[in-house]
Amino acid sequence: MNGLILLDKPEGFTSFKAAAVLRRIYGTKRVGHTGTLDPMATGVLPILIGRSTRLCSYVLEADKKYTAGVRLGVTTDTLDITGEVLSETQVSVSDEQLNEALKHFTCTYDQIPPMYSAIKKDGVRLYDLARQGQEIEREPRNVTIFAIDLISREGNDFIIDVHCSKGTYIRSLADDIGKFLGCGATLISLRRTDAAGFSIENCKTLEQIESDPEGCLLPPETAVPNFRNVYVSEAQCKRFRNGAALSIDRIRGLKQANDGEIFKVFFEGQFLGLAEYSDETREINTKCVVIE
Repeated sequence: MNGLILLDKPEGFTSFKAAAVLRRIYGTKRVGHTGTLDPMATGVLPILIGRSTRLCSYVLEADKKYTAGVRLGVTTDTLDITGEVLSETQVSVSDEQLNEALKHFTCTYDQIPPMYSAIKKDGVRLYDLARQGQEIEREPRNVTIFAIDLISREGNDFIIDVHCSKGTYIRSLADDIGKFLGCGATLISLRRTDAAGFSIENCKTLEQIESDPEGCLLPPETAVPNFRNVYVSEAQCKRFRNGAALSIDRIRGLKQANDGEIFKVFFEGQFLGLAEYSDETREINTKCVVIE
């Protein structure tokens, strides 16, 4: 088994646990997820199987989209509803004030990551420090919120669709909105609807994958749609698989390339792996081979 799984991660699963289930289904130790989702979150989680795990570092780090539920008037230590409640406040926020807050954060700003996150400080995960009762200063991250659309509101709870840059924490966004409104807020639900260029409409549940493992497995090249294709001869195929460089002057149809550009390499319709072009040598050099 070798390829890409677009998993609709269920609630209550860590990304690691979801990958462990796929290891059992596909009977391989080679399983790697591209990015993580909090246990309470559901939605798009691309997972590579078999030799395709070699593509993990090349998967497109694109913008992401989420549908998030937020509760006004409550704050927690984790910034979501799974944490310990720190404060509960009376809420008197009008729809106009809420829309103004959402408009305020539709921008680029420096966001402070939550303590309960997988970011490392001196080699230690922040969530491990948080569980020990420690809170340390975190370096702000420059993030962009391209759009926030208010889907519905019922009392102190509201649902938004968020389109944001990679590295954005929706829990922190909810907390920032609460601070802006002066009443506090916490995340109560989260569903990732788009990641790495893949939509939730194309994802499969664990139950669907369990019932049809092969049918749910996408070709490995699906994981890296942002790279151009090159097509090699049989002799070049052998050289590529042995890690040798290939002159672009001898690759059919490849007239020009940019220094450092990554290519998907194919032979007779079969995806072999990735190669990187060097202007200095006018060659593409093998980066990873995904076939046996």
